[in-house]
Amino acid sequence: MENMDDTSGSSFEDMGELHQRLREEEEVTAEADGTEEDEGGDGEFLGMKGIKGQLGRQVADEVWQAGKRQASKAFNLYANIDILRPYFDVEPMQVRSRLIESMIPVRMINFPQKIAGELYGPLMLVFTLVAILLHGMKTSDTVIREGTLMGTAIGTCFGYWLGVSSLVYFLAYLVNAQITMLQTLSLLGYGLFGHCVVLFITYNIHFHFLFYVLWLLCGGLSTLRMVTALLSRTVGQTPRLLLCGTLSVLHMMFLLYLHFNYHRIIQELLGSLEGPPMAPMQRVARDVPELTLNASLLMSH
Repeated sequence: MENMDDTSGSSFEDMGELHQRLREEEEVTAEADGTEEDEGGDGEFLGMKGIKGQLGRQVADEVWQAGKRQASKAFNLYANIDILRPYFDVEPMQVRSRLIESMIPVRMINFPQKIAGELYGPLMLVFTLVAILLHGMKTSDTVIREGTLMGTAIGTCFGYWLGVSSLVYFLAYLVNAQITMLQTLSLLGYGLFGHCVVLFITYNIHFHFLFYVLWLLCGGLSTLRMVTALLSRTVGQTPRLLLCGTLSVLHMMFLLYLHFNYHRIIQELLGSLEGPPMAPMQRVARDVPELTLNASLLMSH
């Protein structure tokens, strides 16, 4: 009996221990499963957070690249302005001496004459010519309508300067003359100084004989100055005749056009923009119908 009790006792204790071990293993397994689930949730959260971080970095990179491009454009613009700066960097004394030299022809044509490569003086002369044309329109009692005169004067002066300079440079390129586009612009721009002097005087003193004298004197001297400069840089009789003859005719005829035909054309343009003048309103006698006359006679009787 004692043996049976011991055996039974030991068996009962073994079953209890086994059951306890099973419960402990289940608890450990449950804890492990919970830990894995927690780790899986944290991984998913960290994954979403990583994606958001990558998107933020990409947006920041795009913003940085856009700012870098804008900064490079601004730097390139400043660099372009810096490239143009030498063409306008000139002292007032140099401009004054070049204005005087534009009216003095040089006899030496065997060697290339020096031509200034700057645009400040020519640009100021073109604007001065625009102002003189507007002054002449005001002295001729022309009514200004919505800036038409300003735009037309600017287009005329700049069109002549740029157009004739391009034509002269093209002809110089054909005849192999040693002159650049910048020098052509500068030469023709300073050649407008004679035009400014002639027009300013003749717009205030209306005397045709005086205009013709100044046209031959000032316009001729400025044209001769440009012709001698081109002669010194061109080789051959035919190329010289073609280049210098074209420039002389255009330059002298432009002064005649500004004095005689410019005002007339502008007045016709303004007249076409304003339309034909309206006739004044007048009262017109109307015929009275016979029926109305008969009614008035009956009323009088």
